[in-house]
Amino acid sequence: MSTDTDKHRGLLEALRIAQGKRDGTFEKAVTAAFEHVFEHLDRLNDHVSPGGPDGGDRHLKPGESPTLR
Repeated sequence: MSTDTDKHRGLLEALRIAQGKRDGTFEKAVTAAFEHVFEHLDRLNDHVSPGGPDGGDRHLKPGESPTLR
């Protein structure tokens, strides 16, 4: 977990340093931060989604209404 925390601190620091610059570094820092956020979301989705990483719907349980998933 500490490496992920270090990564977060590095991403935030890059954003702070690049803020206000007009040389493209801020855009690169934002892109890197969002890529990392999306990696987290993909891992979270893979962990909690019974439909799998493709996001497909899971099969209904016996007696389960499709509107109450």
